[in-house]
Amino acid sequence: MTESAAIDGAGWMAWPCVAHSLRTAVACGAALAVSWHRFIVTFLGAVVGVSVATVFEPHALAFSAALLVLGMLRILTHSDLAGYWFGGVALAIVLLVPRTGPSWRAAIHRFVEVSIGSGVALALSMLWPEREPGTA
Repeated sequence: MTESAAIDGAGWMAWPCVAHSLRTAVACGAALAVSWHRFIVTFLGAVVGVSVATVFEPHALAFSAALLVLGMLRILTHSDLAGYWFGGVALAIVLLVPRTGPSWRAAIHRFVEVSIGSGVALALSMLWPEREPGTA
């Protein structure tokens, strides 16, 4: 079980499903592009979180500054605001959630959770595509 899943007692498989339930509503072509942006910004959120966590203790000011840096990185990667939200969640989990192990472990777990969720959501959107209104 990952550290982030251990916080609320949920099994590790619950996190990708909860975190990515909205992705399956997007058409498959758009889902690939959207998932890629969310994947990148989540990775950046985890990296920024580890970088800040190695220098500073968990604090609202450190989190705010890291979130600002993540926002600038989001602009550089041309990602949408939903991607920024996923990156912010990864940043918060890595930086603010109390843990017993190193921060890089929480970052890797969060990134893997997002990757699994993305893959499952994309596979489901390909296997069970959304139909346009008015088509049978």
